[in-house]
Amino acid sequence: MIRFRQAVAADAPAVAALVNSAYRGESSKRGWTTEADLLGGLRADEPMLLEMMGEPGSRVDLAFEGSALIGCVNLKREAERTCYLGMLTVDPARQAAGLGKQIMARSEELARDWGCARMRMTVIDRRAELIAYYERRGYARTGKTSPFPSKAPGVMGDPKVQGLTFVELVKPL
Repeated sequence: MIRFRQAVAADAPAVAALVNSAYRGESSKRGWTTEADLLGGLRADEPMLLEMMGEPGSRVDLAFEGSALIGCVNLKREAERTCYLGMLTVDPARQAAGLGKQIMARSEELARDWGCARMRMTVIDRRAELIAYYERRGYARTGKTSPFPSKAPGVMGDPKVQGLTFVELVKPL
């Protein structure tokens, strides 16, 4: 059975390790959510996670199976009854088993509890399989895009390819 709880500062090292294992480096290639061919470097570090955890209207939610951390997500309340969903992570060894769907359902429930009417996310445009995954779960492209800010504060990763952009997806709650 999956158990959820909000992250605390002491969780930052384990969360950073999980996120980086799922998105970057060789370990990420065991799962289908890897960005290793597009981006090098870290996806998350402890200071970034501590900032997310301490930001008003933001939380990092964790998923456990027994005592093992197997997933996480960052949620942030925004204006206009919107919640931003980011950093959705599932342990690469446990991907394609429905855990991502469970984390998303939990996230949408939390957003509704916050009074949000829609969930918003951004995904790297070259992640067609990931975008299709979200679209199958009710998210739709808004047509808005933004360039990947490779050296901006809070954005982790060094592009290995030129011209990366984010596409925005939204789902009514």
